Amino acid sequence: MRQIAIYGKGGIGKSTTTQNLTAGLSEIGKNVMVVGCDPKADSTRLLLGGLAQRTVLDTLREEGEDVDLDYILKRGFNGIRCVESGGPEPGVGCAGRGIITSINMLERLGAYTEDLDYVFYDVLGDVVCGGFAMPIREGKAKEIYIVASGEMMALYAANNISKGIKRYAKKGGVRLGGIICNSRKVENEKELIEAFAEELGTQLIYFVPRDNVVQEAEIHKQTVIQFDPDSNQAKEYRSLAKAIESNDKFVIPKPMSQQRLEEIFLRHGLTDKNLSAV
Repeated sequence: MRQIAIYGKGGIGKSTTTQNLTAGLSEIGKNVMVVGCDPKADSTRLLLGGLAQRTVLDTLREEGEDVDLDYILKRGFNGIRCVESGGPEPGVGCAGRGIITSINMLERLGAYTEDLDYVFYDVLGDVVCGGFAMPIREGKAKEIYIVASGEMMALYAANNISKGIKRYAKKGGVRLGGIICNSRKVENEKELIEAFAEELGTQLIYFVPRDNVVQEAEIHKQTVIQFDPDSNQAKEYRSLAKAIESNDKFVIPKPMSQQRLEEIFLRHGLTDKNLSAV
């Protein structure tokens, strides 16, 4: 069983990428579970057709700990198992607790069955606290992929996440599998991400182009693979799934200084014309 955590800046498209990626893996016969680790509880929305799923924390508050696995785990597209950790009421408590509590409860209820090929943890934003670092801190997720784009703040977050991976690498055995670029169509984006990944000591494992069909599919509460299976974008997500499936390059990243990050961005993220004006 491969346990994978997907990190990245808030709003970068982690949940959309994760759900389309897992849909692609399910098509090649892989048994997959997705554990949403975001208090918004929207990490499995597309796989479940928009179904508002009962979260682990809501279940604990309303039903207590004496519940069956079916209360918190639902089957989505192609049998993908979907769980949402949830979070506390706004302004009360630590959202990271939802991740810790959810994983512990899933283990206790026997969710991690032997037939699972993959477990994906879709984690909120940056590594902002120990709670959100839970999948890597405790060695639950051995593989990390960071979703980024050619925007400065996306790379800033990716670099910070790499610092968290490096911190827990020796204790938990976690490794970075690569950067997934969720394109925003900024200038020289692929070249910039490749240079950034090389500096970290990792790889650009896949470049996902921008396409309006992604938004159309989301409006219809589906992954692209469900909504338009013959589209070019569906083929891209299938290729991403195959890239993850065949990946064998896992590293302890080498995070860079803010100055070095800015140097890479200036060198690769701008055209010669723009550079001359800097």
